[in-house]
Amino acid sequence: MKHEIIIRDLEDLDRVAGRFLEEIGDHKLIALYAPMGAGKTTFTTALCHRLGVRDDAVSSPTFAIVNEYRTASGDPMYHFDFYRINKIAEALDIGFYDYIDSGCLCIMEWPENIEEILPEETLRVEIAVAPDQRRILTWED
Repeated sequence: MKHEIIIRDLEDLDRVAGRFLEEIGDHKLIALYAPMGAGKTTFTTALCHRLGVRDDAVSSPTFAIVNEYRTASGDPMYHFDFYRINKIAEALDIGFYDYIDSGCLCIMEWPENIEEILPEETLRVEIAVAPDQRRILTWED
C-alpha cells in the first residue's frame, strides 16, 4: 500500500509526526531518503517529540553516527546519520546489527550509504521538496 503525507510548513510537523507514527504501525526500522536540507533531522526531531523524548536531548548524530534517546515510556530509540560513512565496515564497527536487532525504533538518515546491509523489513521513506517548499513523505508497505 502506498502512503503519502504532506508537511505544509514547520507548524504542521507535530500533526504529521503523529499521523506518520500511526500509519507505520509496528515498523521499527525507518530509513529516510531525501536530499540535503530536505528536513530529515527536523522530521526526526518531530517524531522524537511525539514519542516524548526530551526536546533538549535530540540532536543530529552527524559526527557520532548514532544517538540514543529515551521515549516517555522509557524505551530506547536510535537516531542514525550515515552521511559520513564511507565504507560499510564503519557502520558495522559501531554495532549496527546490535541496534537494528534490538527491537527498538531506529530512524536512519542517509541510508543510501549503507543500503547493502539494510534489512528487508526496513521501511523506506522518501522526503521530497515541492516547488512551494512543502515536504512530501511517501512510502510503501
